[in-house]
Amino acid sequence: MTNVIDFDLHGVVGIRLLNAGPPEVAAVARQLGPISASLSREPDITLHFVDSLSLRGPVRYLGENDAAFTADAFLVLRGKHKSQARVQIPFDQIGQRCEIQCERGLIAVPLLIAIINLTMLGKGYLPLHASAFLYQGQGALVTGWAKGGKTEALLAFLDQGAHYVGDEWVYLDPGGQQMYGIPEPIRIWQWHLDYLPRYQARLKAGKRIKLKTLDWMVTLMGQPFLDRRASGPFGMVQRMRGLLQKQQYTHLPPLEVFGESFCPLAGKLDTVFLIMSHESDAVTVETISPEEICQRMVFSLQDEQRELQAFYHKYRFAFPHCRNELLENSAECQRNLLRQALDGKEAFAVYHPYPAPIPLLYEAMNPVLKREGR
Repeated sequence: MTNVIDFDLHGVVGIRLLNAGPPEVAAVARQLGPISASLSREPDITLHFVDSLSLRGPVRYLGENDAAFTADAFLVLRGKHKSQARVQIPFDQIGQRCEIQCERGLIAVPLLIAIINLTMLGKGYLPLHASAFLYQGQGALVTGWAKGGKTEALLAFLDQGAHYVGDEWVYLDPGGQQMYGIPEPIRIWQWHLDYLPRYQARLKAGKRIKLKTLDWMVTLMGQPFLDRRASGPFGMVQRMRGLLQKQQYTHLPPLEVFGESFCPLAGKLDTVFLIMSHESDAVTVETISPEEICQRMVFSLQDEQRELQAFYHKYRFAFPHCRNELLENSAECQRNLLRQALDGKEAFAVYHPYPAPIPLLYEAMNPVLKREGR
C-alpha cells in the first residue's frame, strides 16, 4: 500500500508525498512548516520517494556534482548547503502539475520553495520576498532586498503583540487584497535575541546552550590580545571567529514560539513598506509610490529565482527543445502582478542602520500604522 502524506498551502497549492518515510516527511515539514492536511483535490506537486532512481541510458554530468541528465531525465544533484542529492525534476512541468522523483536520505528537497513559488505564480498569486503581520487592525507587508531588515521589522512588531502572517515568502492573491504566509522556521540570530530576551527564554535547552557557547567563543576570540591583523596562529583565530559568527543563529518555528492564536498565516493587505539599510544611524520612514516599489522588487524577485533559473538553463542545455513558458516569462508576469497587487496601497520606504535596531524600527514604523488605523 502506498504511503500518502499531503501538505496544503492555503488551498492554493497542494503537495503530496508518496512512499515517504519519517525522515523525508520531517525534511519537507522543516521546509514548509506544519501545514500537513489531506487534499480533496489532485496535488499540484507530487514527490515520489524511492531508494534508487530508475534511469535509462548513460548519465551525463553538468558541472561538478551539480546536475546531470539522461536521454529522458534531468537530475539535480545538489541540495541544501551543497549536500548531495539525486532528484529528478521535469522543469517543463513546473508551474503546472509536476511530478518529482527523489531518492531517500535528503535533508531537504532541492528547489522545493522555488517550485511552489512558480506554481503560485502560474495560478495568479504573487510570491513576494517579504515578511507580513497584522497589527492594530492593519495588515502590513515589509519587502526589500535580501538581508534588508524584513525579519527585524516583523520581530519588532511581534514583540509588541502583532500577529504573524509570514516571513521570507508571502503570497498576495490576485488583486492584492489578501496575503498568505508559510509557517516555516524563522532564522533568529543571537543579536536578535539580545533585543528580544523573552523569545530567548522560549528556546529549547539545546538551542540556548548552542548560542551561549558560540557567544562565549566569539567573545573570547575577540579579546584585544588577539590582534585581528596578526598573521600565523593569531590570524587563524580571527578567521575561525568569523566562521563562528556566521553560525550564531537558530531557527524558531512561529507556531511553537508565538502560539497558534498569534499566527493566523493570512490577512488583508493595507500598508506596504520597502525596507533597506543606509549609512546613517537614524531610522527614517518616508512615503514612496507603489510603482517605485514595483520597479525595484521585480529585480529582487528575479535575483531570488536565480538558483531555479540556473538549473533551468542546465535543463535547456540538456533538452534544447523543451521550454517552460512560465519560467521564460516570469519577470514580466511578476511585474504585472506586482502592479495589480500594490495599486492604491499606502506605501512607505524605511531606512535603517545595519544591523537593524529592532526597537527603533517599531518606534519609526508604528506611527504610520496607527495613522492608517484611524
